[in-house]
Amino acid sequence: MNHPGTPIPTLTEKLVAHKEGAIGWIVFNNPARHNATSFEMWQSLPLVLGAYAEDPEVRVIVLKGAGEKAFSAGADISQFKEKRTGAEAVKEYNAASDHASRVLRECPKPTIAMVRGYCIGGGMAMAVGCDIRIVSDNARFGVPAAKLGLGYRFEGIRRLSSIVGPSFAAEIFYTGRQFSSQEALEMGLVNRVVPVADLERYTLDYANTIGNNAPLTIAAVKRSLIESLKDPAERDLAQCQQMVDACFESADYKEGQTAFMEKRKPQFKGR
Repeated sequence: MNHPGTPIPTLTEKLVAHKEGAIGWIVFNNPARHNATSFEMWQSLPLVLGAYAEDPEVRVIVLKGAGEKAFSAGADISQFKEKRTGAEAVKEYNAASDHASRVLRECPKPTIAMVRGYCIGGGMAMAVGCDIRIVSDNARFGVPAAKLGLGYRFEGIRRLSSIVGPSFAAEIFYTGRQFSSQEALEMGLVNRVVPVADLERYTLDYANTIGNNAPLTIAAVKRSLIESLKDPAERDLAQCQQMVDACFESADYKEGQTAFMEKRKPQFKGR
């Protein structure tokens, strides 16, 4: 499906971003390498997410891979000799990927990973960093770190474990093997599995359903979800409550009640 929306500048043509209505699209555009993530893509992702976070027109962010074969098959290993050899290079690469992952996890707007085909390693980490994962029935998931001798840092393991539980997280990391979409559904790794031909339309419908709901309510829920994954001493529960209170004081709250009484669809403005 073609997306003729408003383009958003990035640092590399391998990460394409554009707005289409209430949806902010982020496309991993490296199909020759199964949309493997390059250093420049890691650097670009926070810039795009920041732009969407500040844009009141964007209600939902959808991440996808270009082409038919992959969401993302992980890090671009062809860059490892240059970007991940030597302590300083590894530190710089990890800092870029860690920052991108953190910005994605803490994005104040709802995020959906639309996964077709391979979703491996760093690609799976990005999908796991989204709120919702809608996948095709031919999707494949895996973290092959143990097959490559890579260390996997705490935050990524905690995030995956918070979704699938410690036992399935252990299975994913220990075996390093690929899992089918059905296995991923059984583990709770993904939200929905649909036929590949229906994936984009289904995801669009889901995104528009979310986009039509009250943005302040969704933002308050998202903040509580983010805080729930922090250590208890680091949680900002006061901010969570302030955002809940703001919902009840908003024009959208009045609009929701009025629309319900008038038996019509509400028109939420996010204020």
